Amino acid sequence: MTKVRWHLAALCGVVTALVLGLIAVAPASGATGVTATFSKSSDWGSGYEGKYTITNGGTSAISSWTVEFELPAGNTVGSVWDGAKTTNGNRVTVKSTWNGNVAPGASASFGFNATYSGNSGNPVYCRIDGGTCDGTGVTPTTTTPPPTTTTTNNPGPGGKINLGYFAQWTVYARNYHVKNIHTSGSAAKLTHINYAFGNVSNGQCVMGDRDADIDKFYDAGASVDGVADSWDAGALRGNFNQLRKLKKMYPHIKVLYSFGGWTWSGGFGQAAQNPGAFAESCQKLVEDPRWADVFDGIDIDWEYPNACGLTCDASGFGSFKVLSEALRDRFGSSYLVTAAITADGSNNGKIDKADYGGAAASLNWYNVMTYDYFGGFSPQGPTAPHSPLTSYPGIPADGFNSDAAIQKLKSKGVPASKLLLGIGFYGRGWTGVTQSAPGGSATGPAPGDQGEAGIADYKTLKTRCPATGTVGGTAYAKCGNEWWSYDTPATIGGKMGYTKTQGLGGAFFWELSGDTSNGELITAMSNGLK
Repeated sequence: MTKVRWHLAALCGVVTALVLGLIAVAPASGATGVTATFSKSSDWGSGYEGKYTITNGGTSAISSWTVEFELPAGNTVGSVWDGAKTTNGNRVTVKSTWNGNVAPGASASFGFNATYSGNSGNPVYCRIDGGTCDGTGVTPTTTTPPPTTTTTNNPGPGGKINLGYFAQWTVYARNYHVKNIHTSGSAAKLTHINYAFGNVSNGQCVMGDRDADIDKFYDAGASVDGVADSWDAGALRGNFNQLRKLKKMYPHIKVLYSFGGWTWSGGFGQAAQNPGAFAESCQKLVEDPRWADVFDGIDIDWEYPNACGLTCDASGFGSFKVLSEALRDRFGSSYLVTAAITADGSNNGKIDKADYGGAAASLNWYNVMTYDYFGGFSPQGPTAPHSPLTSYPGIPADGFNSDAAIQKLKSKGVPASKLLLGIGFYGRGWTGVTQSAPGGSATGPAPGDQGEAGIADYKTLKTRCPATGTVGGTAYAKCGNEWWSYDTPATIGGKMGYTKTQGLGGAFFWELSGDTSNGELITAMSNGLK
């Protein structure tokens, strides 16, 4: 990281894409003129990403839709976005959520990941609101009786999100580049990358670091694909071009442009005063024709709405919901719109300060920053793990653990499938510690290796200060007079088990450069989410 702390509470194997054209399937519509069309965007040999586009070709608006389809034997739907899924065997029913209102001539859509053994096939049966997908309103014929639909909250095997942050400044002193995502083997295990950060200034989305983002030259040896950047006028360089090349090599990866973070969250309050103008500025930047193909979504990292982070915000309980709605309206239903949010599960804590339940209807998922609960920013201690999964006797603060945050968000109406558990690829530590067990006193933060005292990468700590115990579902280490806490492959395995048990949408981590050169931690996440 840089000298500033950016975050404080902060699918397969190598794939071969098979990009297909729009594949029409027997349409589904009880309302004459309303159609549902199936398409695949990629197929990696053991799964694919599918999409249904609902188009209102009628003369009257519709306020909701339900698409029902059936996959061939050996095909299974995993995660679904922009719709609510229920399943019974190979029959899948998806109902509209926030995107049910479709005006005449307009379209809405939902997407899904599917896995298969043997051959991949298109849906063999489809209907919308009880009628065929071709808009005639006729009830479709089927060789199997319509099943009684059973609700499931589990996104399904192989359908979990595994998202990692790429921090733009790692290309400088840390010497970590987009190519490292490939050479470490991490790209094959990621589903999404959040590119951090864009700034929020004067109520608008603006570029964070032009040199790193679009100007930095990569020669053939440093480039993802072994081809040097062009110096031609108007040619795209920097991280954006490297991400473009990475996506060509790994077409299953989706990239989101993340705005804000610990240092740049101060502008969100002003943005919330005119959310429409803010959303317009973000869309123009993210979808700039020079790099529109790089990004599949936008992520908002506001630390924290109607609460205090680096600065204090007083925009009100509803500001985050309004901002999220504006972004969804501007980017549309086919674009990913997500948010990184607080994991403060205490009574009257940060989760209680904003309408996270209401905003969830406009967002694909939340990256719940279940880390940085405790650390050397409290110089005298007591020592405690910065990313506890659960509470434990003697924990310094009630509600400061991952499970408390997840349960509180669920209680506010956020679907479990829209929650991603956060993992830190770093540790936090103290010096002047004599007690091996958690709860000891300290004299200050331990020497760090990221330009900030009290914080160090996993790749450093695994040999500098190996783990000596576990507490609250995560690891800690005592070496000399230093005390550190961090996640290991073993504790990540336990956290991924929790993710599946709770029916969460998956997990994410901050950030890629903290892992080992062969991706130990992301491998543990990927294996644990299967």
